Amino acid sequence: MSAIAQVKDGKIVETNSQDSLAKANGGMNGVDKDTFLQLLVAQMKYQDPLQPTSNTEYISQYATFSQVEQMQNMAGTMELSRASQLVGQEVWIKTTTSTGGSGYIQGQVDYVVYENGKAYVSVKDELYSIDDVDTVVDKVYNTAYNLAQELVNRIFMLPGINGIDLKDCEEIDRLEKIYNEMDEYQKGFVANDAVKALKEYIEKAKEVRLAAEQSENKDEESDSNDESDKKE
Repeated sequence: MSAIAQVKDGKIVETNSQDSLAKANGGMNGVDKDTFLQLLVAQMKYQDPLQPTSNTEYISQYATFSQVEQMQNMAGTMELSRASQLVGQEVWIKTTTSTGGSGYIQGQVDYVVYENGKAYVSVKDELYSIDDVDTVVDKVYNTAYNLAQELVNRIFMLPGINGIDLKDCEEIDRLEKIYNEMDEYQKGFVANDAVKALKEYIEKAKEVRLAAEQSENKDEESDSNDESDKKE
């Protein structure tokens, strides 16, 4: 864990990672074996000598505690195993903002840390409790989703279809190339309205280029006529 903390107005500002760890560690104040044995010794020391607790009761108490401890150890092993399976996976971590609202952090799990009976996943060099892992995302799905989102956003950032110029045509060419290079699975993430809009922009770009070419030819023809007139 990082020993560096952000300070604002003379107070330490908790990061999302620190908040996640604090929530996880908040439930770790249970009784461990050493504490139990200390309580058991104290119980034996201060018991009523006229009505001493039987050895059977002590053994029963210890047996019950041992069973609980074994269950906790088993649960911890299962949690570590579950966390270890997330290494290399893309996940969404649910966090709490400084204002108390909910937020999410997306990233790949690089490694897992197991401390004080709790498993933590490392995402973008920060540790988060495994309990805060909200969603595990397939890499292929995530790539397709992000690619489609970028394409759609860029399509709708173009000016109105009747207001595009030659510079916009270059961007339309790039968007057409991106879409044509997507596989069918990736294209499935692109909204139909966006695909329709892209096709309309592609056709309009052809018209703009044709008009520009015709205008250029007219200018060249006009210049040629002017030169002929001068010679005459």
